[in-house]
Amino acid sequence: MTATAPAQGWWPRSLLGRNLLLITALVVASQLCAVVLVRQMILQPRVAQVADGVARNVAALRAGLDVLPPAQRAAFVEAFNRQAAQAVLESDEPPSPRRRALLSPLEQRFVQAVARRLDQAEASAAGAPRWRRDGAGMLALRVTHGGTDYWLNLPSVFPTREFTGAWLMATVAGVLLALLGAWWLQRHLNRPLARVVAAAQHLAQGQAPALLPEDGPQEIATVARSFNQMARSLAEADRERALMLAGVSHDLRTPLTKLRLGVEIAQAHVDAPLAASMARSIEEMDAIVGQFLDFARLGDGEAPVAASLDELARAVAEAQADHGRAVLLEPGSTPAVPVHIQALRRAVDNLVENAWRHGAAPVVLRTGAGAAGVWIEVADHGPGIPPAELERMRQPFVRGGGGARAGIPGAGLGLAIAERVARAHGGALELHSAPGAGLRARLVLARPT
Repeated sequence: MTATAPAQGWWPRSLLGRNLLLITALVVASQLCAVVLVRQMILQPRVAQVADGVARNVAALRAGLDVLPPAQRAAFVEAFNRQAAQAVLESDEPPSPRRRALLSPLEQRFVQAVARRLDQAEASAAGAPRWRRDGAGMLALRVTHGGTDYWLNLPSVFPTREFTGAWLMATVAGVLLALLGAWWLQRHLNRPLARVVAAAQHLAQGQAPALLPEDGPQEIATVARSFNQMARSLAEADRERALMLAGVSHDLRTPLTKLRLGVEIAQAHVDAPLAASMARSIEEMDAIVGQFLDFARLGDGEAPVAASLDELARAVAEAQADHGRAVLLEPGSTPAVPVHIQALRRAVDNLVENAWRHGAAPVVLRTGAGAAGVWIEVADHGPGIPPAELERMRQPFVRGGGGARAGIPGAGLGLAIAERVARAHGGALELHSAPGAGLRARLVLARPT
């Protein structure tokens, strides 16, 4: 059963996308909070303060109308309005001809605050206060006195402004600056992370990665330092294992040689079947020791040389023919590519040996090229490997647990050697098997870039 990927939805998958979305939301939220704070701490106190002053001015104007003769009241109001208009003309911000005749929501709250502060007795006698905006854009208050309505202009009391979009522009500018800063920061974070990913991929392919620079922010430097320590520890452990295998295998060659010489000397004094069995056992042990040495020599620092896989396959087939084994060749006219020729030869030899040991004739050696790179393949016509065990068989010292492979000698290093060689070339080992159809082991080597 394959796991299904979670639905992505609107939430970005990349760290950059998530950071940009989060910063945008934070900037917009901060602007909204700023608007609320300005309204609660600046606008509302200012409305209350201006409303108190207007209420006192209206009371003073009404008192002035009380003491004036009726014939002079109209002239007084006209002079007052002319003075208000002159104040508007002398202000730094002349009125706009596009001002609306209706009161804005803020002006309506201001008018309501003034109405609450006016003397209730005077308001009930004169009628509810009424406001309007004249042609100059000033607010005017109706004052009823002696049955006559007077409109008094109140300049610079609470000037109205058309919405210029300043808040929206500031919000957009803040979001753009935040996104630019987030992109710059994320870019500087992605670079060392990309280096870590590339080094990890090289390490997974069996190659020694270059040491990461341990500079930059403390967290990034810690990650790079930890990765370098891990890579050095793995390389040291691999060297120690290879040294141990090489040492043990080399030390075993001497007693094996003595045993082989002893069997040859004693061959005339023992039964022929027994002597042949002893010789076969010595050859099997020598082959196992050879596999140990091959596995230990995979990281010996061999320089790559340009070679054709067709020539390599032909050389392997000729060497098998010298031992009385006929290998069918199916060359694919592959181009010359840089390879570690000795390591690749050992890997192909191990695959061919596995085909003879665990499979059945005919053994076919094919080469070819594709989009993934060039490849060389060894196929046999034996019982094959159960598909469930293909991945397990790649591991070192793992052998098939049943069927035709049970009881067959070997160290279980053939496929592991081929796997490591393929990774060292930036490629992979592909295994294909079906019941009764044999095993196809394909070494895919990446094309040089």
